[in-house]
Amino acid sequence: MSPIAWKPEFSVGDPAVDHEHRELVDLVNIAAGAILDGRPGADVDRSLGDLFQAISAHFAQEENQMRRAHYDQLTPHKTDHERLLDSLRDIMDGVGIGRTDTAERLTKVLEAWFTDHFKTHDSRLHHRLGPHGH
Repeated sequence: MSPIAWKPEFSVGDPAVDHEHRELVDLVNIAAGAILDGRPGADVDRSLGDLFQAISAHFAQEENQMRRAHYDQLTPHKTDHERLLDSLRDIMDGVGIGRTDTAERLTKVLEAWFTDHFKTHDSRLHHRLGPHGH
């Protein structure tokens, strides 16, 4: 299983947002590594919890910005956020079943979601808002 590598298509053109997105990618790789390394369950749970918390906080901040800007695509953007959080919860529920399968699923699901979401929803949003603190 390969870690998620940062790809040019992940960039939304805002250095602050791209930095946060890179941090999320790093947290996915840390969680997958903890699973594959066979670390104790508490360590795996902690790394997955850190990932879930960081993603949730990022989404909350982004959704607040969309509300303040009266962004017309808030509902579909937020729906896509919820879809990822649901997938991540499902992955977290299956951690004990098969470590390699879980780590591979984590990276595949999040890499596919990042690729699609960053390219569509986030690039549209950040193009509309312009550079801003995130």
